[in-house]
Amino acid sequence: MNKYKATVRVGGSVVNTIVFADSPIHAKLLLQYSLGMNCIISSPTQTTNEDNDGITIEEAIGVIKPLTPAQAKVKSLQAQKDNANKALKAERKRQTIQKAQQTIYKASIN
Repeated sequence: MNKYKATVRVGGSVVNTIVFADSPIHAKLLLQYSLGMNCIISSPTQTTNEDNDGITIEEAIGVIKPLTPAQAKVKSLQAQKDNANKALKAERKRQTIQKAQQTIYKASIN
């Protein structure tokens, strides 16, 4: 038996977990059977006993907590700002290219 570590989704939360299996395929199948077909976020990777020495269970199997509504709103607004900045840069670049193409066209006519 080998020890495999994988990141899975359980009830909407992302969790790091350890499973004992003979191969990575068996580890994946065990996780899918026990948690559902679409539960695996990162494929199981083999670990050694030395990898987890001195780590508590809470650290080894850490849960990524969902954002609070206030944190989610801030994150959403930040993403909107970033997307707007990207769109603004793309539009400026498009207008610059269009202006240069018009200049080339006018120069070729004369």
